[in-house]
This record gives sequence, C-alpha cells and structure tokens, in this order.
Amino acid sequence: MGHEAAPTRAFVIHPDLRRQERRHAPEYALEEAKSLALALPGLEVVGAKVIPLSKPVPATLFGSGKVDELKEMFHDAEAELVLVDGPLTPVQQRNLEKKWKVKILDRTGLILEIFSDRARTREGVLQVEMAALGYQRTRLVRAWTHLERQRGGLGFVGGPGETQIEADRRAIDEQLVRLRRQLERVVKTRELHRSARAKVPFPIVALVGYTNAGKSTLFNHLTGADVLAKDMLFATLDPTMRRVKLDTGAEVIMSDTVGFISDLPTQLVAAFRATLEEVLEADVVLHVRDIAHPESAEQKADVEDILSDLGLPEDVPVIEVWNKIDLLDPEDSAAMHLRAEREEHIRAISAVTGEGLEALVTEITQTLDSARHRETVTLPFSDGKRRAWAYKEGIVLDERQTEDGVELDLLWTATQASRFAHL
Repeated sequence: MGHEAAPTRAFVIHPDLRRQERRHAPEYALEEAKSLALALPGLEVVGAKVIPLSKPVPATLFGSGKVDELKEMFHDAEAELVLVDGPLTPVQQRNLEKKWKVKILDRTGLILEIFSDRARTREGVLQVEMAALGYQRTRLVRAWTHLERQRGGLGFVGGPGETQIEADRRAIDEQLVRLRRQLERVVKTRELHRSARAKVPFPIVALVGYTNAGKSTLFNHLTGADVLAKDMLFATLDPTMRRVKLDTGAEVIMSDTVGFISDLPTQLVAAFRATLEEVLEADVVLHVRDIAHPESAEQKADVEDILSDLGLPEDVPVIEVWNKIDLLDPEDSAAMHLRAEREEHIRAISAVTGEGLEALVTEITQTLDSARHRETVTLPFSDGKRRAWAYKEGIVLDERQTEDGVELDLLWTATQASRFAHL
C-alpha cells in the first residue's frame, strides 16, 4: 500500500485594484477564491489575503516592494502554489514564478482545473479541453518537478509527467482543430439527445443559483437523491436529473446545475454554458438564493446576468427561492417570510430544516399549471406514438375522430409542445 501524496500547500491572494468598480467587496471575493481553491482535490489552503493595488505593474502586477513582501509571506507559510484571484498575463506569471520560486495559477487556470475535474458530458469535456488549450497556448506549460502529480486534470497544478506537454503552438493549434471537429459532431448528436429527452413525459424544473446557495441540498430534500452537497464551489458541474412526485401529486423532472460565480473568465463561458443546457429546456426555473449572505443581492444580479446571456426564454417562469432562512435571527427571518409572501413567485425556505418547502412545492405546481395553454392538434391515425405520449403526459382534455385522423384538445406548456414536435 503506497502512502497518499501530501496535499499541495496553496496561498490565495486577491489583488484589489482600488480604482476598479466591482460588484463584490474584496473580502467576499477573497472568500469565494478560497472556496474555489478548496473545490480542487489535493490542495490545502495555508493562507489568504486581500492585496491592495493602486496601479498594476505590466511586468509583475505588483510593485517591487510588494513583490518582496509577498515572497517573504509565502516563504513563511511554506506555500508551494500561489493562487492569484484575477487575470495574469503570461509575462507577469513567468516573472512572479521566478521571483517567488513557487508555481502560480491565476483565476482562469484554477477554474479550468475545477472544470476539468468535474466535467462529465462529452461536450463539457471537449469545451474544457479547448478552453485549456487556448489558455496554455499563450503561456506554454512548464514543468515543476518539486510538485508531485496528485490527480488527473489539465496539468497546471501537477507534477513532472503531466506537465512535460509538447507545448509548441502548432501542436496546440492542430489539437484545437481536431477538438472543434469533435465538438461539431457532439453538438449534432445533442439534437438526438434532445429528441430522446422529448420522450420524458413530465415537465422539467431546473434549479439554478450562485454557488453555495444550497441548490444541491434543496434538490436532495425534494428528490430524496444523494447528490454531492458539500459546501464547495462547483460541487456539481453537469446536470443531475431525477424524476420526482411532488406532495401535490404533480410528477416532474428535477434538474440540478453547476453553481454560478462572478467574473467568469470569457474563454470559459462556452464550457460553462455546455453544462447549463437543461436550463433552456426547463418549464420552470427555481433561482435558489443564499438570503443570509451579505452579498445576496449582488449574487442575484450575477445569476440573472448569466441566465440572460444563456438566452433563457422570457416566457419561462422563474421562482425565487430565498434559502438559508434558518441562519437569520428570528426577527429578520420573520421579516423575510413577510416580504416573500407579499411578492409573486418568491418563497422563503430552509433546505436544511425543511421550513417553507410545502409552500414552495405548491408554488411549483401552481406555476406549472398556469404556464399551460390550450391547443388542438390533428394526428394521422398512424401516429400512435404522439397520441400515447400525450396521454402519458396527462395533457389530453378531449379526443375526436375525423376523416383526417385523431383530433386532440391539449392543455400543455410551451416546452411540452416543443417536445411533442420533436417526437
């Protein structure tokens, strides 16, 4: 039996550019960066600090005095890896690695590592590989023999074997061309998966939200599923789907998705989007918020921006779920419940204690019912498949036989109509 490799000691810094307007306060941005680091297996966070930055230095980001001061700090903490919560140019990364004698990873590199560790679908894996190659192309991966390889991944945090990559630009470009071709094939077959999903005879309820908002805990509570629900960024990257019969009797497919974060690097948006396909197929979206977080409003804005970028259809109803109500003091909790009751499509809950879940389930059922519209379709007598699907779905109000075929009066959602068309 071999011994498990010791974790890599990582120090997290958040450069706080004073003049830059940010949606999130530096201390919360640092907390998020620490959570990102902890989401990666094989890392131990030995320190974290916000570093004020009045003006970025092109060669090293920080001024020479600050570079020396930070070198001392990393040395004292015996850090082997420094995670910079922000973008670094290849030149800055190379210069700082030489001065600090540690491996450095910027925010993009770290998120790529996590995506690589979590991606499960073929499209997700290909998008992550392409984003990683584009990132590596500008910096050409170097070997760091003092950091032993601890896991699979992209080789940024890794050791000797994995990082001896043939990294000249032509090789990377050739690989990118191959990956793009593969991705085109995967996207074509995704249409086939869509038509396979069309056979699912239940409405889809998708859970979205800022990372650590408690989506997976709520998902587990509603479905009885044992999905990874650690307090960890990106604990789920690919959608998890479960069929569930709600207490109201309605049967739905629940879909859990990756948590959103602020300032997602642009080259990762496609990889991220590939993991959120299910949201665009949903009949109802549950936007789960950590209402006890000091920056809950800012996190809400981030999620809404991403949903807008994804192109979520405007007619898909969104229910806001104010989670973690149990973390508020009784007075604030009562006030939140009162506010939620006054507003449409908002429910205050605790996914941990179960408080408010009954009202949420009722809201989901009522929203699904109100989202339905009436339509009459005529099917040829030979189309028994669509007729059977409509009955299994429970959307048939009436049926008549005509000279042309079977006429069905249906009460359904727009998504159900789309599934019906793809059968």
